[in-house]
Amino acid sequence: MDETRRPTLIASVQRALRLMEAVASHPNGAPAKQLAREAGLPLATAYHLLRTLAHEGYATRLSDGVWVLGDRVETLHDQSKTQQVLARIRPALIALRDELGAASYFAMHVDDEISIIDIADGPRAPRVDLWVGFDEAAHATAIGKCLLGQLSEDRRRDYLARHPLVDLTPHTITEPRRLMRLLASPAEVSFDQEEYALGTGCAAVPVTDATGSVVGALAISCRASKLPKMEASVHRIQATAARIQRTLSLTTA
Repeated sequence: MDETRRPTLIASVQRALRLMEAVASHPNGAPAKQLAREAGLPLATAYHLLRTLAHEGYATRLSDGVWVLGDRVETLHDQSKTQQVLARIRPALIALRDELGAASYFAMHVDDEISIIDIADGPRAPRVDLWVGFDEAAHATAIGKCLLGQLSEDRRRDYLARHPLVDLTPHTITEPRRLMRLLASPAEVSFDQEEYALGTGCAAVPVTDATGSVVGALAISCRASKLPKMEASVHRIQATAARIQRTLSLTTA
């Protein structure tokens, strides 16, 4: 294949994108004639494209005849925020995986639930089989304990009231009082010692923002026998957490 060949481009898509850019440049909207002129399009073409964009929810014609961006654009923007986070944190996760030879994870407390945002694994660093979702197993994971331990006592009790302490292995903490005592004193490092899955251990550290508030948790998983070695490498995990904190600050700035 000739790599010097110009890529095949869809002219109609290019025209629609130029038109959307023209619409976006007018906070108070603009009429079709003005948008056509700014996008360098024949008026008839602009009308056809605007009607198509309106049908798909990407443009809206107001009662006074001006055009503005549609609701679907905001939806795309909201969804892109997660992708921006992934684009910034994934290199750090991959670097940690390669440095320690262990799968790495990043999770956040979002809308009162704990969600895995991204995982970096590989043939030599397989991820834990998430056979039970985090909505049922935060109490049994290092990530879950790391994030729950940073919440206020009221928010922690609310979370645990909504998520029963399911017994996953003989090592899982299922006694509410014992778990609450453990979480009452947030640790620099949280551990899962075969509490989620037999044969697997995990370590997690908090990821904080500029004010020191916890926004997420960074974790690694490995064979249970390797966990003591990972404990000795906690400073490396914490260094990666600091890098992720800086990238998140840039994303949300």
